[in-house]
Amino acid sequence: MSDNRFTDHLGRPLVAVTGMGVITSLGQGLSDNWSALTSGTSGIHKITRFPTDGLSTRISGTVDFIAVPANNSVERSFAFARETTKEALAQAGLSGDFDGPLFLAAPPVEPEWHDRFALADRSPPSKAEGDAYERFLTAMRERPDPVFLEAVQFGSISERLADMFGTRGLPVTLSTACASGATAIQLGVEAIRQGRTDRALVAATDGSVSVEALVRFSLLSALSTQNDPPEKASKPFSKDRDGFVIAEGAATLVLESVESALARGATVLGIIKGLGEKADHFHRTRSSPDGGPAIATIRAALEDAGMDESGIGYINAHGTSTPENDKMEYGSMLAVFGDRMKNIPASSNKSMIGHTLTAAGAVEAVFSIQTMLTGTLPPTINYTNPDPTIELDVVPNVKRDGQPKAVLSNSFGFGGQNASLVMTLEPV
Repeated sequence: MSDNRFTDHLGRPLVAVTGMGVITSLGQGLSDNWSALTSGTSGIHKITRFPTDGLSTRISGTVDFIAVPANNSVERSFAFARETTKEALAQAGLSGDFDGPLFLAAPPVEPEWHDRFALADRSPPSKAEGDAYERFLTAMRERPDPVFLEAVQFGSISERLADMFGTRGLPVTLSTACASGATAIQLGVEAIRQGRTDRALVAATDGSVSVEALVRFSLLSALSTQNDPPEKASKPFSKDRDGFVIAEGAATLVLESVESALARGATVLGIIKGLGEKADHFHRTRSSPDGGPAIATIRAALEDAGMDESGIGYINAHGTSTPENDKMEYGSMLAVFGDRMKNIPASSNKSMIGHTLTAAGAVEAVFSIQTMLTGTLPPTINYTNPDPTIELDVVPNVKRDGQPKAVLSNSFGFGGQNASLVMTLEPV
């Protein structure tokens, strides 16, 4: 018979977070990030990594302080995930082989242009050239270039992490757009709930800011063009918001069954209590205007947690700062929480760190747990011109003391990918 101290309302193993690591444009490590986030500091700045002449958006939350061996998105994303995983494992008190599965959220971005040209240079001649074609195949077999392949294949990130940290089984790489980090957490939680493992390593990383990324999102009219000053551009739920600020970052969480964690004397930082995920088929990038899929996602997370809306004390909003998405998210939360919504603090980390895309769901899960652990609600900065159609307590501009026992974190992404997490400080 299972001990109900270790199981949820459906008899499934409770899943604890025992280690966390994070990198954003605010800095490396949870301590520095949390200090900057709660002080209302912005990590958004002018882009210096590459020329921005002729671009309508020239600002970002790039992470430029982590040394990488090559200037490409794969190496940056790997380096971020490597460092956050080291931090998370250290906090969890784990060393040696991890002995659990790895679930990694990584951006599905094509190689940057210089890597594409290098790949083209290595392309084989046509079979019609006969001997030249055979000589090429022989050369590739005799002189394989794993460094080059790792530099252009995002799937290599999880393999390298698995080798480095001794995870078990085939590492899983996933992408569900802006919900990716939350989806990776969901996969880790489900693996533990189903009894397939006692622990799981979950990482989400994104180092994909490039000229091409800026152009693509600009063509969708998704990015802010308020370049000066950079730190004022991201203004979720404000009347004059005009788009999100693209950013980089990573987060890693060590997930364990509560029973296993306590048995080895680990500190339980928080509980992943509920998961909700729903698809939105309205449009390839736009969310359904009525918010139906987002509403269903939040309700599914609450139901999975065995809670109703009255239990949520704080919301880590998706809060991208785009006109349409902020409006949709507000309407969705209002539909779930009703009149109580205006009294629930709901702030957006993206006002300071920008939108870390693939990494966002995991980064914000880390900050959500830290909110409960410290009793400090991080602010939404740049909130000087409220949108009168959005009545939210966004914790405007300055942090606030508060001790929520349960937090909802939303991730609503392009392509109809919606995910919500309910996290609690205690098992019950």
